[in-house]
Amino acid sequence: MIQWRRLMVICSVLVVGSSAAIGTARAQPETATLERIEVASDTATKIVVYSPSMDRTIDVQVLTPAVKKGPRPSLYMLSGIGEEDPSNSMWLRKGRAAEFFADKDVNVVLPLAGPGSFYADWQRDDPTLGRYRWETFLTQELPPLIDAEFDGNGRNGVAGLSMGAQSAMMLASRNPALYSAVAAYSGCFVAADALGQSSMRAIVSAFGGDANNMFGGPLDPDWAAHDVLARAESLRDKAIYVSVGSGLPGPHENFETAEDWNIVVVGGAIEVGSNYCTHSLDDRLRQLSIPATFDFGSVGTHSWAYWVDQLPKSWPTLAAGLGLGQ
Repeated sequence: MIQWRRLMVICSVLVVGSSAAIGTARAQPETATLERIEVASDTATKIVVYSPSMDRTIDVQVLTPAVKKGPRPSLYMLSGIGEEDPSNSMWLRKGRAAEFFADKDVNVVLPLAGPGSFYADWQRDDPTLGRYRWETFLTQELPPLIDAEFDGNGRNGVAGLSMGAQSAMMLASRNPALYSAVAAYSGCFVAADALGQSSMRAIVSAFGGDANNMFGGPLDPDWAAHDVLARAESLRDKAIYVSVGSGLPGPHENFETAEDWNIVVVGGAIEVGSNYCTHSLDDRLRQLSIPATFDFGSVGTHSWAYWVDQLPKSWPTLAAGLGLGQ
């Protein structure tokens, strides 16, 4: 219920515009360290990683295949408005990721933090949310540890839903040499214009944060530096999968409880906004002649049941980008 209240705040401003400008990369961080390893099973491990850029430890879950064949690629998967349960990723609790990836020859990396962060490097520490240097952590500090500890082969993909969908596309466009595949489920993809900014500011505000600490004031060029449509050329030569529903109720909706109605009404409205955003990204990639797979559902709300459906649909694209067979 807490997440749906936050989504109601976000819903009214989840629309998109266009923008243009490109920023620069952050400085190379110090070396992160692996503080602790907790083995849950043959295929599931939790690691505790000290991030020098955030000056704290981050819990990360890692799924590995049941049959390990040697060095393998890694897929980083980002949650929606961030992980609020430090013990278990929503991709495992709600997304059935463990079952789906059990027979896939890939490491699946699930960071257990980042609410309202857009998985970005913020300009300043936030009084409520603290120090966010997520781009540095995910692109520079964590990958060497994953490759060393879990037999990674240096090839990476990134996927996310909702806020995590925008974050995944931002990370891929800002770090094109790191990722060969990207998937986004029900996201928005602009940051620089008034409408794009307002939706991002609403998400940050829902967690008590100040988005001025993220990318600065409304005219700060850092907003444009995180605008996926502006940086779309950087997505060339990647395997890209993007999905969204129409906002209309479908096979996974019912109308039996107040929570069901929240999903139908609020989740439907948010998915309408995501649908508009996704069409804008589709148009931009077509303008640039950048191949991508888009799945526009005739029904579907902003809810986990549809993202569970999309995971296997997106896998052939992700697998190809990661150098794997299906």
